[in-house]
Amino acid sequence: MARVAIVGTWQVKSEKEKREDHITELVYEAVSGLLGKLGMEISQVDNVVSCSQDFLDGRTISNRTIPEVEGAYLKSEAKVAGDGSQAVFYGMIRILSGKYKTCLVLAHAKMSEGSQNVIANAMFDPIYQRALGLDEIAAGALQARAYMTRYKISPGKTAAAAAKALTLAAGNENVFRGGKTNAYEVLASRVLASPIHELEAFVPCDGACALMLASEDQADSWTKNPVWIEGAGTAMEEYYLGDRELSSARALKQAAKRAYQMAGIDHPEKQINLVELSDYFSYQELLYPEALGLCGPGKGAEILASGKTMPEGKLPVNPSGGVLGGNPLCVAGLTRVIEAANQVRGESGKIQVKKPVRVALAQGSYGPAGQSQCVVILSADKRM
Repeated sequence: MARVAIVGTWQVKSEKEKREDHITELVYEAVSGLLGKLGMEISQVDNVVSCSQDFLDGRTISNRTIPEVEGAYLKSEAKVAGDGSQAVFYGMIRILSGKYKTCLVLAHAKMSEGSQNVIANAMFDPIYQRALGLDEIAAGALQARAYMTRYKISPGKTAAAAAKALTLAAGNENVFRGGKTNAYEVLASRVLASPIHELEAFVPCDGACALMLASEDQADSWTKNPVWIEGAGTAMEEYYLGDRELSSARALKQAAKRAYQMAGIDHPEKQINLVELSDYFSYQELLYPEALGLCGPGKGAEILASGKTMPEGKLPVNPSGGVLGGNPLCVAGLTRVIEAANQVRGESGKIQVKKPVRVALAQGSYGPAGQSQCVVILSADKRM
């Protein structure tokens, strides 16, 4: 079947607060930077897929404020109100339909402008659950406890995952949170919702990023080094947390299965060279590789301790530092795709892994405790 390529990427540095920048300015910076890098005119972009969230932007149909700065005037423009990885999935489908040759995919968020626990509370059932005060951190804590109890994972092991992420993030110029950190420092940080400590949870922040997709017959027009989307899959779990088995990530397993089938991957632990995970919480760097079939159930902590997931290891996971380094909602998953694509292209600068990356996996999630999942498989080769 036809292939879709990533021909260019651009990131606006995430910061805890971009007080001087309006959302439109963040989008313009990402889009103009990407077009300039590619030497592309906006007239050569067939359609646009943006990712944002009305609750974060403080208005309904929030993408109506950005058509001019994203270059969507008199073009087809669609919005994904979820995670940026899902916007890549949708952009890929649009090109594979045969109607479009190029697709600009972007994501933006200014989380600093709202009360995040109030905003996150709105994702829960209005009759029975919102009154409990649930938010994303509380949901993550419930999942962390269920997972850690089932597999007897100690707090020190999830803290080690956070320490790894924050230490690696120090080398990533596009994030703001990071530095040499150890597990003791993580456990000494204040508890947000047991068992999650402050250094084990993502920080609300502002940012934007963009990438350009192109059809197989157009990719060579924009780059000599395309990254091919070999497979992609999405899945969603039940709405109520109580209806889910929180100690596993069933939606991620399903999304990965679909992506692997499309990419022709039978043994992911052997065929994938690098992984970029959306680790909004430290325990997810242990849980998600299990769901992706990269190790057995309850073995995520073991592969972390072995050094296998370090940048110099056999299967690097989040050499960028991941979401814990500082990525906003909506933007985080698209950033994972960009970071994975840059590693495949060998263009990750200080955080480039030494071993060649032929096949990379990027994962994005959205909703409480990773309710909605997306997996994208990237390759340097036109045909795997």
